[in-house]
Amino acid sequence: MFEIKKKEVMAEGTIFRLDIEAPEIAKSAKAGQFVILMPNEKGERIPITISEANPENGIITVFIQMVGKTSALLGSLEEGDAIDSVTGPLGNPAEIEKLGTILLVGGGTGIAILRNIAKAFKEKGNHLVGIIGARDKDLLILEQEMRYLCDELIITTDNGSYGEKGFVTQPMERYINEHPDEVKLVYAIGPIIMMKNVTIITKKYNIKTMVSLNPIMVDGTGMCGACRVSIGGETKFCCVDGPDFDGHLVDFDELQKRNMSYLKEEKISLLHSIRK
Repeated sequence: MFEIKKKEVMAEGTIFRLDIEAPEIAKSAKAGQFVILMPNEKGERIPITISEANPENGIITVFIQMVGKTSALLGSLEEGDAIDSVTGPLGNPAEIEKLGTILLVGGGTGIAILRNIAKAFKEKGNHLVGIIGARDKDLLILEQEMRYLCDELIITTDNGSYGEKGFVTQPMERYINEHPDEVKLVYAIGPIIMMKNVTIITKKYNIKTMVSLNPIMVDGTGMCGACRVSIGGETKFCCVDGPDFDGHLVDFDELQKRNMSYLKEEKISLLHSIRK
């Protein structure tokens, strides 16, 4: 059992932060890796990327968006409650090195994943430009944390309620044009359509772009094959080959279709759990 030491409800109650006591995971987790949570012994197993790991106090931090029954169940837990199973760290760590100027592009809960990667790149001495966005100001998370880690931070909202009006791709391309030959890497994490559009732009400028994928996943060990993705025409398993891949090689259209396979069932299960 893994105790929830702190819970914080954010973004209109649809996103919440959990600080979970998991000493062994906290000691070994690296930026980009994830855990699989199972709220109870009969529950579904869901993958969640680690936003922060503190080996000193044995705490890992995750951010969860309420989209289905299991995420709603996790959201109903309070401080002092326990999660039945937390497995990890899983997946390959992000490749961190000193490169120079790096653009960190995040949307929605992807910003939570990006924070840990930003911290790792900052410790290597890179110049970090954060570009983060959300549909609305109330859905934006971790602004202050990203502002602390990044040398420059640009914020966008789809409706213009905060920061620049529009999508993260607009200031990203503007920055690339204003600083030709400076950007050595783009790291994009967020909704599939956002990551796809980022890679379309960066491919024009021949800038290496890494993305963190979030396909449907079951066991997290490569045995079930549920998390298969097409990378450069080859089948890869996100759990053991990823979750980070060269964005220019990802078949985003296939990924999006597969991720929508159980959308109807997710909504039904969420409504059923709420009515209970």
